[in-house]
Amino acid sequence: MSESWFTLSREDQSEALEVAAASTGRPPHLLEKDTWVVWSLSAIYESALAKKLTFKGGTSLSKAYKIVDRFSEDVDLTYDIRELVPDLLREGNPIPASSSQAKKITDAVRDRLPNWIKNTVQPVLESAIKREGVKATLSIVGKENEKLILNYTPIKLGTGYAASTIQLEFGGRATGEPHQHQMVACDMAPAIKEISFPTAQPLVMRAERTFWEKATAAHVYSLQGRLRGERYSRHWYDLAAMAKSGHANTAITDWQLAKNVAEHKSMFFAEKDANKVWIDYEIAVSGGIQLVPEDGALQALKLDYAAMLEDGLLSFKQPSFDEIIEICSELQKKINFQGK
Repeated sequence: MSESWFTLSREDQSEALEVAAASTGRPPHLLEKDTWVVWSLSAIYESALAKKLTFKGGTSLSKAYKIVDRFSEDVDLTYDIRELVPDLLREGNPIPASSSQAKKITDAVRDRLPNWIKNTVQPVLESAIKREGVKATLSIVGKENEKLILNYTPIKLGTGYAASTIQLEFGGRATGEPHQHQMVACDMAPAIKEISFPTAQPLVMRAERTFWEKATAAHVYSLQGRLRGERYSRHWYDLAAMAKSGHANTAITDWQLAKNVAEHKSMFFAEKDANKVWIDYEIAVSGGIQLVPEDGALQALKLDYAAMLEDGLLSFKQPSFDEIIEICSELQKKINFQGK
């Protein structure tokens, strides 16, 4: 019977990481971090939380669908709005009837979600840490206490761009649908078959919905021209990857899905452009989307992309930033032609 990764000595883990790095071409510090990503998902989806949480975002594209060839370190999870604020929904409808109702729901989510994370999610992970004897600690952070950070003592270090933590970020203003179960495994598992690594089978948002989530996020950035933290260029990288995989084409032809995303964002994530004008998401998905930013905003993305490359978050033979933007430009034309 193979030995578990987390029961190995740090010396043996270090050696295994070097072997796996040579085999996969991915930096050892990211392979190590990846084991913690999968372990976190395993702990959550082997618990009573499994039916209430949807795994989404770039990490789901990488780990569950194998669409993007980059290391995505954050774990984004949606707690079904119908579970969190059932008393505020119209006969279970997750979309509010008005902006004032959306505000009530948002305020309730901000009030209830941190308590749910502290009293429900954190104990699940703490129990798994104790049961399995892994060496990690947990802390709740974020402006609204919506993030749970798993801290571990790293064996390998990179440039510092990717921290030695796993960030689990929770949202509670959507259902997570459409979603489906997908298998998730550690990146280094195929390279070292003598060791048993964690696996998980999370409920994962469909890639086509993630496409529209990212496309509309890129649209907002293009109209505002301001970065929201590091690693923001990942959205354009992911859009280009989904264009290559065919998932973008499938999403573009699903008008109802695009409309659902636009309706949801209009209610819960209303934004203004650089001129303080409200952004119309429905117009965006109906032939008016902008995926390619201009001038300084484009340069800021380019620098962020270079930083991702430097720390090894992207594997070998990646497209240049200019190639990504060219793909996104063509994607923008295709979306707008389809939407008219």
